[in-house]
Amino acid sequence: MAKTPERGVKLQKNAPLKAYFIHHVRVFLSSLGELTRRPIASMMTMTVIAIALALPAGMYLLLHNVHQVSADWDSSSQMSLFIKDRVTMKTVDQLAHRLNLRNDIESTRVISPDQALEDFIRISGFGDALNSLDKNPLPAVIVIQPIINNHNPLQASQLLNEMKNLPEVDIAQLDLEWVKRLYSMLEIASRAVWIISILLGVAVVLTVGNTIRLDIQNRKEEIVVTKLIGATNAFIRRPFLYTGLWYGLAGSILALLMTNIALFLLASPVQKLSRLYNSDFELIGLSFDNSVILLFTSCLLSLAGSWLAVGRQLSKIEPT
Repeated sequence: MAKTPERGVKLQKNAPLKAYFIHHVRVFLSSLGELTRRPIASMMTMTVIAIALALPAGMYLLLHNVHQVSADWDSSSQMSLFIKDRVTMKTVDQLAHRLNLRNDIESTRVISPDQALEDFIRISGFGDALNSLDKNPLPAVIVIQPIINNHNPLQASQLLNEMKNLPEVDIAQLDLEWVKRLYSMLEIASRAVWIISILLGVAVVLTVGNTIRLDIQNRKEEIVVTKLIGATNAFIRRPFLYTGLWYGLAGSILALLMTNIALFLLASPVQKLSRLYNSDFELIGLSFDNSVILLFTSCLLSLAGSWLAVGRQLSKIEPT
């Protein structure tokens, strides 16, 4: 069946696009073949990229797991309200009920003077001496579990100041200094991870760029001949860009493999340590989203290094 004129015109219009796509696929696969022809050198470059990516990924996981542990530690940041002597237990219970309705308080627990004395006798061992007292010297206590925002531990300090102003409260105490120090250190470590990640990202760009530069120098005569027959810089640049893309993709996969191996080796000791502290904590690895971000970032950095190297080197190589 003969082609209609309209169909022939449509096929002619699509032919350049189809040829362009086929050329990209061929260059994409041929650049991978170039890497397999020099496996040792290629593997060394990929390993350097993998180490540069695995270091910030590992530090990120370390901070992420520390944040998970500190979320459990927040429960130890309890606030104790020591009630005045003249306040009755009925009033104390009513106060505890009102406080329990607040959005910034997770729970409250009332300790009566008698219960406090029994606990103190049991823990201290001074039972005989305390039993000789005519009056119980311990006040009623309301133990508050505040809701602490991981990024704003000062919120608990504001709550503490508010509790001190209650007419029924004599003394309000909260051990929050260690929480402030912990989050300050985590904030410093988080910024350090970002700085190191940027520096190692620059190292990936320079590593790929230097590798592509050497590759261009080794193929200098081939590039000159290609330019003599009319090839454009974009045509010559394409294989080197795909080579950089392969470096970044393979390096990121190796980085994920290194990170998972490190987590596997650390999982058992960390689990044993957590059991000693009666905890069910387990190491958390990179999520699927974080893994995709690592792959994308590695490919982008490698492409940037390739682009910079090719653009600078091609401008120096001209047929004479």
